[in-house]
Amino acid sequence: MASPQPSSIYDGWSREELIARLTELDHKPKQRPPSPKPRHKAFHFATYSRRKIALKFCYSGWEYGGLAFQNTKTPLPTVEAVMFDAFVKARLIDPEAGFEGCGWEKCGRTDRGVSAAGQVISLWVRSALGTESGTDSPAEVVDKNKDVSSMPSAVDIPSSEEETPSSVTPQEDTNVIPRLEYGFDEDDLDAPQSSSNLTIPPLKTKPKFEHDYLSILNRLLPPTIRILAWSPVSDKFSARFSCTYRHYKYFFSPDTFSGPGLDVERMRAAASRLIGEHDFRNMCKIDAGKQITMFRRNVMRAEINVVSVDGDGKGMYVFNLIGSAFLYHQVRHIMAILFMVGSGLEDPSVVTTLMNVEPGLEKPDDDSQTPLEVVDRKPEYQMADALPLVLWDCGYPDTELDWRINSYDSEEDNENWKGTELYQQLHAIHSRSQIYTALNNHFLVAASPFHLPTPAPPSISSPVPNKLFIPLGGGAYRRTGEDKYVPLLKRNRLDHVDVVNERWRVGKGFRRNERRRVAEESDDDDDGNE
Repeated sequence: MASPQPSSIYDGWSREELIARLTELDHKPKQRPPSPKPRHKAFHFATYSRRKIALKFCYSGWEYGGLAFQNTKTPLPTVEAVMFDAFVKARLIDPEAGFEGCGWEKCGRTDRGVSAAGQVISLWVRSALGTESGTDSPAEVVDKNKDVSSMPSAVDIPSSEEETPSSVTPQEDTNVIPRLEYGFDEDDLDAPQSSSNLTIPPLKTKPKFEHDYLSILNRLLPPTIRILAWSPVSDKFSARFSCTYRHYKYFFSPDTFSGPGLDVERMRAAASRLIGEHDFRNMCKIDAGKQITMFRRNVMRAEINVVSVDGDGKGMYVFNLIGSAFLYHQVRHIMAILFMVGSGLEDPSVVTTLMNVEPGLEKPDDDSQTPLEVVDRKPEYQMADALPLVLWDCGYPDTELDWRINSYDSEEDNENWKGTELYQQLHAIHSRSQIYTALNNHFLVAASPFHLPTPAPPSISSPVPNKLFIPLGGGAYRRTGEDKYVPLLKRNRLDHVDVVNERWRVGKGFRRNERRRVAEESDDDDDGNE
């Protein structure tokens, strides 16, 4: 016996009612089913080989709160924080391992507002080829049934003070899977990381080219940070310790709005006294947290050169300072003294006297037997502005680096390379800055008919004495009365460095630093702290 069919809601409907219902359904908007969420491929850093490279880059210091990454929130982003995010976005380094995991090292630390044209960092990054000496096949290295989570991490680098970041083990060097085009694709950028079991297919052909590090990073970085070149380096290379010299430039104009302007020849005479090995404790900022007791530094070159000057001698000059290492804010303190010398407020010999921190350490200019005054404590004075200062270059032995701008090794591949737009990008920024200069110059011309370029001289109706404007660089001035200027060697002296260090050791600064060490190893480099 057949089972009865279930009744339908339309059984009792008339022909006209059914037609009306069909018409109603035809006019209803059709709803599409929700699109399935894209399935991201899990990204396993441990399955990729790495190599150590160096990067040369430039950045506009006025846009950032300094070079070094900070654990605390800063008013402006730091250069290292922005660069680290770009490396992570490109899947070139493991974000979980942080700076230590990739062996991140910088040549010299620059402070807020200070720029760089040739800053250098070294670190371990993901590679399409592995280390240049690695030739093993990935299929021979990685067990298909092996749990990736148990494999040696690709970012395990010793952080001991006795060792610079070393190479990964031979097994890690060859942990490679077939790379994606240019190292990553759109899905890969946001793919979650995973430590689950991973089956790795055999690599049919070894990749011919390395990742195009410049193009990848410059696409992700803002225009105020540009990667200029990269170089493969040895496992023992250190951007900090392998550096043989650091070259700073400080730009200034001798044309001041008040007075006759700076005497460049007097400034040159003062700068020449810096050459050689001297004690610069009176030309730097004492950072008690670093507990520095040795302030002798070797200056290889200190001279003032013309950048562009018109027929009247007005224009732009640059102070070139080259040394093996520098103290905290050393260049800006030196420039403040040179500005005082150029203004006629100090004699060039004050530079030699400030370096005479012990009896007989520096020799007087003449053959007189009169010894120089001993200045073992720093006089009070304001350092120069940060804007005109730039870390121009970091020097290394020629055998250490092989700067490249693409991923090709052979001349044949380089001949077919079409180049980048980096120069055009920087040229566009330069052109725009020239427009700003022209506009500001016209604003000055527009104001000159209504406002005097120099302070009015004293008169009966104006009993206020003339003001003295001491240049600090970058258009900044320190204002004081002409009768109130105190020569450097007669000013109040700060505490001796031994007193400053001891006060920190027993004070709250030490306890604060100990808490900081728990979260981050103290960065105590003083090679290029500007």
